[in-house]
Amino acid sequence: MEAGLDFSIWALFDRATLPVKLVMIILILASVWAWAITINKWLAYGRARRKAKNFDTAFWSGEPLDGLFDQIGGTPNGASEIIFSAGMTEWRRSHREDGALIPGAQSRIERSMDVALTKEADNLQSGLGVLATIGSVTPFIGLFGTVWGIMNAFVEIAEQQNTSLAVVAPGIAEALLATGLGLLAAIPAVIFYNKLSADSDRLIARFEAFTDEFSTILSRQLGS
Repeated sequence: MEAGLDFSIWALFDRATLPVKLVMIILILASVWAWAITINKWLAYGRARRKAKNFDTAFWSGEPLDGLFDQIGGTPNGASEIIFSAGMTEWRRSHREDGALIPGAQSRIERSMDVALTKEADNLQSGLGVLATIGSVTPFIGLFGTVWGIMNAFVEIAEQQNTSLAVVAPGIAEALLATGLGLLAAIPAVIFYNKLSADSDRLIARFEAFTDEFSTILSRQLGS
């Protein structure tokens, strides 16, 4: 083998052919993108849990719902407050000036809260599809880079009519680096996708439970 042949990651990248270099760049960018989504969603879910906990404390404190709604005002903060505000807004709109309820109030209130819940669920789950795509696609992108690199390595062997390790090893190492980068991008993406999906499902279930509880409370008021 050639003396002083550099097998560092940067040297392997530098010696790779243009298609393999492009594959490696794509995989590095995909890995960075996956980590950015993961950190962003992890922080967002933490904020969502704190806001939901704070609102639950206020909601079940025994304070009149109208007073709580007035405190929130037109700028609800957090999914629970948004769902609550949607229900209370429709509740107030369903009363005529004489105080009587407009027919169909219950169904309109539930639809308003369901729309708010759907929007919040979409916000929680945004970006998870990208993580799933990165986790499933990047190994194949890396494999493509490896196949291309190995093909070029065999072409070089044929041209030099030499099968020694000094000729074979550099090309094979460059090719396998693409597979390594593909796995480096895919494994964390799959792990974080599963974790964040489970966290998202728990948060959405929590908001759905609150929506049902609040709808039940309002239905009692409508029936009284």
